Amino acid sequence: MEERMKAVLTMYSYPPCGTCRKAKKWLNEHSIPYKEINIADHPPDEEVLKQLVEKSGISIGKFFNTSGRHYRDGDFKNRRKNEPEEKWLEWLAQDGMLIKRPLVYDANKATVGFSEALFENEWTKH
Repeated sequence: MEERMKAVLTMYSYPPCGTCRKAKKWLNEHSIPYKEINIADHPPDEEVLKQLVEKSGISIGKFFNTSGRHYRDGDFKNRRKNEPEEKWLEWLAQDGMLIKRPLVYDANKATVGFSEALFENEWTKH
């Protein structure tokens, strides 16, 4: 009898991030395999981000880490008002610290941020 392998998730995270640590703990407790990528060192490129926005079903604006220092220091709240969304993808791809974490995805869907309810709903049925 052949067992179907679960697709491995990819998780962009930042090691010091408490929310990312909670997400990792949750995935480990539920025995869900994942590959982790440090978002500060290796942010997703524009094409990957575009695909993740589509897979997530949420707006690109929700991908911004609006509480982060890079967001505040770069005045992205105001810059976003004056630039098209294509420019937003460029900013996110250039600085992973602008991206809300963790960013988790597989071949079919993506989630941004962490809550137990979100992960339970999206990743236990994966």
